[in-house]
Amino acid sequence: MSTEEQNYNEAERAVNQTENSLENAADKAKSTVNEYADKARNYIDEQKTNNQEPTKEGFFENLKSSAAETWEDTKEFAEKAWDSTKDKASDAWEKTKDAAEDVKAEVRKATN
Repeated sequence: MSTEEQNYNEAERAVNQTENSLENAADKAKSTVNEYADKARNYIDEQKTNNQEPTKEGFFENLKSSAAETWEDTKEFAEKAWDSTKDKASDAWEKTKDAAEDVKAEVRKATN
């Protein structure tokens, strides 16, 4: 294969990768917009059900409150994961230290 052909193939791959990246970004943006549109609709419906006037500020407050709740849930799960992992890592470290001491003792026995 000639260098010119290789360069062409590399350029074509780069164009394809860029196209795929742009399509993925567009899909993600569309999904995000749809998600927030659904949240806006739900907020508006909830406000109307409560005979209240929906506002942009109220919607943003609703989102902020929701994000805070999500953060607390995430933090709780992360704490549990941290504690579990830390305990397992500590146990593994202790077992490794014990095994290393056993090996040292065996080496001392064998060399004395």
